[in-house]
Amino acid sequence: MKYPLATGSWDDREREAILRVIDSDRFTMGTVVAEFEQQFANFFGARHAVMSNSGSSANLLAVAATLYRSQNALQPGDEVIVPAVSWGTTYFPLQQHGLKLKFVDVSPTDFNLNLDQVEAAIGPNTKAVFAVNLLGVPCDFTRLTAICDEHDLLLLEDNCESMGAQLHDKQCGTFGLAGTYSTFFSHHICTIEGGMTLTDDEELCQIMRSLRSHGWTREPLPSHLTPTADSTSSDFHNLFQFVLPGYNIRPNEIFAALGQEQLKKLPSIVKGRQANHEYLVARFAEFEKRNPGLLRIQSPQTSGTSASWFGFAFVLSEYCGPLRDTVVAALKANGIECRPIVAGNFTRNPVMRYLDSSIHGSLEVADSLHDRGFFVGNSHCDLSSSIDHLLDVLEFTLTASRRAAA
Repeated sequence: MKYPLATGSWDDREREAILRVIDSDRFTMGTVVAEFEQQFANFFGARHAVMSNSGSSANLLAVAATLYRSQNALQPGDEVIVPAVSWGTTYFPLQQHGLKLKFVDVSPTDFNLNLDQVEAAIGPNTKAVFAVNLLGVPCDFTRLTAICDEHDLLLLEDNCESMGAQLHDKQCGTFGLAGTYSTFFSHHICTIEGGMTLTDDEELCQIMRSLRSHGWTREPLPSHLTPTADSTSSDFHNLFQFVLPGYNIRPNEIFAALGQEQLKKLPSIVKGRQANHEYLVARFAEFEKRNPGLLRIQSPQTSGTSASWFGFAFVLSEYCGPLRDTVVAALKANGIECRPIVAGNFTRNPVMRYLDSSIHGSLEVADSLHDRGFFVGNSHCDLSSSIDHLLDVLEFTLTASRRAAA
């Protein structure tokens, strides 16, 4: 592959971290996980971090915990506004906990929630918004938090694709009640598998820690969830009481040891990804001068944005839309890996028949990403030659195809 979707960022430090855990003879969740959680929370400016076995599980914990709060808990049947473009694991925890999804369209520029549509979609049963920072680009949280405050809505933040992105120098993943991160291979840092949920709410943190480990009482619990002792109870039995319908989605010590080393590299990883985007924008401006209106790229629309650029999304114009399959084939033939933009318009997936959901208005932009969009990777490595190759292939393919059609 001349231009892969993802590249690794491990070196001897990660290998040594794995060996330290092996030598310790403690592999299950323990002190290394706790250390990494504290380091992660400190890095991103949050009070609490809860590590889990994947970004998907991080979303699961964030959603599930909202149902067990002592105040302002979500209830089955409550409606949650979600963007029409995201990965399945944004949506599935909502369905799995009896919440109703309301899909709204995304912005044609940054591909995040269209906030005009969010405001219009709010109804009497709307209780929360689950925002997604798509492909490393922050939502407009200045406006979104104001909307949520005005309507007394919980704000959750799926930041799994956008680690290191910032808005007005505040880290994405820290704007809502809880924010989630993924450390899967193709994401900004890699711990093989892994996820993290951040929150400033101590009660929510305690609930998530219990839910993560079977729903038992081994972790400190909020007072309203602490079981009442009876005459036969003892510390021995209290360690193994179950108070919540939990899961086993714990991480292990190897994942956490890798995370400690990877977190040290995150500033340089984000800087490298941003440098690649700057180069892409400059080269794309030249492409546009020669080929006006053929393509558009994802672009932040909010001032103060510092994107971490998970990858690069392209959308063909309406009159070039039929060429998407031709373009994809040409990219693959020239050693350039590509894929749909996340999952395109998610409401066009067959799984929708299992989701309790509704759609607000049209999903015109989401459809354009679904039908005419494609995505290529990014990395901390210098991709200037790969980007040159990409744009050369795109220009040759689109001009040749249009000439042939004429």
